[in-house]
Amino acid sequence: MADSCDCGDDRTAHRDREPEGLVGLLQLLANIREQGESVRLATVLDLVGRRSFGPMLLLAGLVTIAPVIGDIPGVPTLIGVFVFLVALQLMLGREYFWMPEFLLDRRIRRQTLHKVVVWMTPTARFVDRFLRPRLTFLVNGGARYGVAVLAMMVAILMPLMEFVPFSANIAGATLTVFGLALISRDGLLALFAFVLTGVSFGVVGWALL
Repeated sequence: MADSCDCGDDRTAHRDREPEGLVGLLQLLANIREQGESVRLATVLDLVGRRSFGPMLLLAGLVTIAPVIGDIPGVPTLIGVFVFLVALQLMLGREYFWMPEFLLDRRIRRQTLHKVVVWMTPTARFVDRFLRPRLTFLVNGGARYGVAVLAMMVAILMPLMEFVPFSANIAGATLTVFGLALISRDGLLALFAFVLTGVSFGVVGWALL
């Protein structure tokens, strides 16, 4: 890849290339080229690709569970809005996921992003070893709409999770697993995500009642 500071070609090259797992996504994040001390969400989405539901869910989940990002007040709510919009557009049959400018203009410090990539890489390598296509009827075709509905339900809960300790981490794990299931066409992983969705609702319901 050329060392030019013009990122347009890089974004175009990655737009339609879906990461193959956690390591693939982290490598994309590590290779972001944007001048300045911070990176716009728009740049991240251009690299991850705005045409694939799985990578978008995976990115949202990783941001939520990352200790140096997800613990910032307001981040779970923003991620909830992000996931809801992406899932809704999938349900409406859009091929390219639109995001409002107030989300696209959100920034993350480059140093923080680097710390997240370094922190998650060993775990990502371990997890990717177990990903494989199986029970694909749970992640292909119409099943993707079922995943979208569950993701929207989790997204609706995320603002409330700001007030329930550790519940946002469960939601982040749920989104991460759903994203991995879609990318790797792993229906068994999708089943685990279904369970995590129920746990998310149970934790919030128990805390608020």
